[in-house]
Amino acid sequence: MAAWNIGKVVEHKQWSNALHSLYVEADIEPFEAGQFVKIALEIKGEVIGRPYSLVNPPDSRPLEFFYIEVPNGQLASHLVKLISGDEILVAPHANGFMILDEVPQARHLWLMATGTGAGPFLSILATDKPWQNFERVVLVYAVRTFSELSYQERISQILAKHPGQFTFIPFLSREPSDFALPGRIPQAIIDGRLEAHAGIKISTENSQIMLCGNPKMVKDTTNALIERGLKKHHRFDPGQITAENYW
Repeated sequence: MAAWNIGKVVEHKQWSNALHSLYVEADIEPFEAGQFVKIALEIKGEVIGRPYSLVNPPDSRPLEFFYIEVPNGQLASHLVKLISGDEILVAPHANGFMILDEVPQARHLWLMATGTGAGPFLSILATDKPWQNFERVVLVYAVRTFSELSYQERISQILAKHPGQFTFIPFLSREPSDFALPGRIPQAIIDGRLEAHAGIKISTENSQIMLCGNPKMVKDTTNALIERGLKKHHRFDPGQITAENYW
């Protein structure tokens, strides 16, 4: 247990049939918005741990984890049973390069997520860096149904705090809506709907794009952006696309 700190669950929120947020009081070392940390439970004598992004910004507590219930999942099927007061193991160090310090300067920042991939972006948006570093910030959040469109109150607060600088574009792929775009993010890039809705263009000169979520979304969106002339960003080979698969 030396590699873990003991945390205590303070709240467990269920957004939909499968989406949950877990709030945990635990000590961890300072971290950057967008990073992840491992959490674990001892199950049948074995410590089972998985990495989850921190939804809370670095200066806020409790720690907040946005996760999906995986049927028969080794850890998630046990996480869903946790209630206030239960103990959970939390790694002392956060990791990951899905942070703004790794993103080159540009005029526009696009944050594109599916499902629980919105978690690290909510952490980033709660800090000062995106608003100081970019003229426009666009959060694109794709889910299947309205019930899965989590954190709407928090997103509304960001809109109210940064009017004119922040744009929120939801997608619903499996039910009609009068406020969300239909279909998938990559197709909306290909046919121009995403940029039309945002009111700005995606370009090599002005755009940085961060992708997080379903690996198929990340792959297909990356390919759509590469077709537009953008390229993957690496520390020693700067580009416009920073990506992280969320499972």
